[in-house]
Amino acid sequence: MLSPIRTSRSYKWWVFAAIAIGTFVSVVDSGSVLVALPEIEEHFGSDLPTVQWVVVGNALAISALILPMGRLGDIAGRKWVYIGGLAIFVAGSLLAGLAFNLPWLISAKVFQGFGSAMIQGNGMATVISSFSGAERGKALGTHMSVVGSGAIAGPAIGGLLVASFGWQSVFFVNVPAGVLTILITWLVMRPAGNGTSEERAAGRFDWPGAALSAGALLVFLLVVSNGHRLGWSSPPVLVGAAATASLLAGFVWWELRTSSPMLELRLFKRKLVAIGAAAAWLSFMGMSSSRFMMPFYLQRVLEIGPRDVGLLLIPPALCMVLLGPVSGRLSDRFGWRALTVSGLALSMGASIAIAVNLTESSSVVFIVLMLMAQSAGMALFNSPNQSSLLSAVERNQYGVVSALTQLIRNSANVTSIAVATTVVVVTMGTYGVEPSLDAVSPAVADAFVAGLRWAFILMAAMLLTGVALAVIRGERQRTEPTGRPRREPAQSPAD
Repeated sequence: MLSPIRTSRSYKWWVFAAIAIGTFVSVVDSGSVLVALPEIEEHFGSDLPTVQWVVVGNALAISALILPMGRLGDIAGRKWVYIGGLAIFVAGSLLAGLAFNLPWLISAKVFQGFGSAMIQGNGMATVISSFSGAERGKALGTHMSVVGSGAIAGPAIGGLLVASFGWQSVFFVNVPAGVLTILITWLVMRPAGNGTSEERAAGRFDWPGAALSAGALLVFLLVVSNGHRLGWSSPPVLVGAAATASLLAGFVWWELRTSSPMLELRLFKRKLVAIGAAAAWLSFMGMSSSRFMMPFYLQRVLEIGPRDVGLLLIPPALCMVLLGPVSGRLSDRFGWRALTVSGLALSMGASIAIAVNLTESSSVVFIVLMLMAQSAGMALFNSPNQSSLLSAVERNQYGVVSALTQLIRNSANVTSIAVATTVVVVTMGTYGVEPSLDAVSPAVADAFVAGLRWAFILMAAMLLTGVALAVIRGERQRTEPTGRPRREPAQSPAD
């Protein structure tokens, strides 16, 4: 029964559908857990900073492990690593739902993060390897729509489950959904024996490189996420920064010398890879803090209720859903540079408009329109930029490079929020207001808005730098040096 599917011309879309289900479930889980945090806080009689480790611990596990898991998929076979990640994700969800104390719940979410890293590190690479090079942008753009749909659905589904069945339900619902996803993926994706696919890298798994990269990322993320609270010149932050630099230096030294590196650093000698990765990091640096800060403004300055704020944030998310596939298809046909430059420029323009016009009583319509412009710019940029990165590497590097793009996003998100928070609270302090986001209210709106303006100016500067990089990066090479048309790699089956 499955043979006609696996040999059909539409097989690539069957693979896409199988991966899309797992991606959707994973993204919905992230959004629904955020909605459940207040109920979890009340249930365990804890406080919000402690309960937030349910989310923070999961995010740290994903960020630290996503690069090694992408490389493991290149070596051992993406199908098996992806399915293994789904199994761990399901088990972690079940353990989280059964938690009888907060440390158990946090530990279960960290364990679940291991599975999420395996899913994120191999899902996109599996999709991309099922499409020809000429359709790479289309695949990436459609995958972005799945992520955007999950981001919209997550809070809504989480709110419904918590209101109807309690906070445990946001974890228990992942069990049947995950088991179904495992079954579909197992049936649809072609079996692949180790060592037989051209997409699978020769060599062994780089355990020292994995340990060094995970350690460097973990310490870095802990430093940037706590720097504004502890003080950027405090001993723990300085020690953490030194440890990050040491671990990163050790990682680079090892990767340049081992015969089977986890991440082939020489790839960054290629212009498309180096500049594309830098532009991606700057784009997320210039965007992520906006999505974090504006709900504070809407709720605590304009005094809009949480439910209405959630509804107001749907249109910006829809821009990602609708424009992602469009930008991907356009990049397949016309190239990357025009889309990446215009996308970053649009986001930058929206940030400047907010910085110039934001007041203590700005129009909600203006705020939503600017957030929509930011999201539209990101949608125009992201798929073409990822496509350019993947076009510059061999297929046996798809897993680790796809994981690298996810790592860029995660690390830039955390750094962006930390930097913007520091700018805002320091500005509030100069106004004689308690330097904390917890102190934000209509009574101190002038101080908070002043800090927010400076944060958006900084974001615009980041995006401007990204625009410059996108301009100088150039465009895809349409002919070989001999003048013959360039050949895209032949399509190979997903494993």
